[in-house]
Amino acid sequence: MTSQIDKAKAFHALHVKGDPVVLYNIWDPGSAAIVAKAGAKAIATGSWPVAAAFGFADGEKIPLDLALYNIRRIVAATDLPVTMDLEGGYGVEPEAVAATVTRALAEGVIGFNFEDQIVGGSGLHDIAVQVKRIAAAADAVKASGIPAFINARTDIFLKAKPDEHSDTLVDAAIERAEAYAKAGAHGFFAPGLGNEALIGKLCKAVSLPVNIIALAHVPPKAKLAELGVARISYGPVPYRQMAEWLEAKARAAFE
Repeated sequence: MTSQIDKAKAFHALHVKGDPVVLYNIWDPGSAAIVAKAGAKAIATGSWPVAAAFGFADGEKIPLDLALYNIRRIVAATDLPVTMDLEGGYGVEPEAVAATVTRALAEGVIGFNFEDQIVGGSGLHDIAVQVKRIAAAADAVKASGIPAFINARTDIFLKAKPDEHSDTLVDAAIERAEAYAKAGAHGFFAPGLGNEALIGKLCKAVSLPVNIIALAHVPPKAKLAELGVARISYGPVPYRQMAEWLEAKARAAFE
């Protein structure tokens, strides 16, 4: 059985600019086992799929205790590194974020996504506020002794339609990435961004490995690798496709 520390180190090593690790997001032990069997190098949950699988809406609506119980069962179901989508850390204050991170690490995860949007509100946390929150998460990671991977997410591009993405938004994202890196983040997640030129600009300017989500308007893996992406995730896409398939099959059975 690989130790949590070794899994965390291995997960860090998977992030290579130009040779992206692919994370096909799952939501429970069963889906984790299926994706692992398919050849995954690591397992990643998505907040939307996990919440939906338990009958909740996204946005920290699923109780933290339940989310942690679920991740504990996922970790127990695979020997692969498991990273968890912690959304906004289940709290605004740095102390609350640190407590959530500590609890997640105790369940065996070796990394987590941490977003800068105001959960339950609108807009993004100011950079100064988010930096303190990331620093608190980094301190909790250090105190745990587990070299967990903090994937700092910005919701800049999700807050705007794809045709509204611009150099100005990328410049704002770069500013956040630099600040988040200094605060202790290990990766920078820019979900929603799909324009090739803008992805290339972001990857070139940011020192952290960049994570792009494989949505319909996003270039294929080979192009993302060429642009310098280090991590490709799928977010809610697998769950939604599974749900559509299940509904179609159920409708056919009921006819």
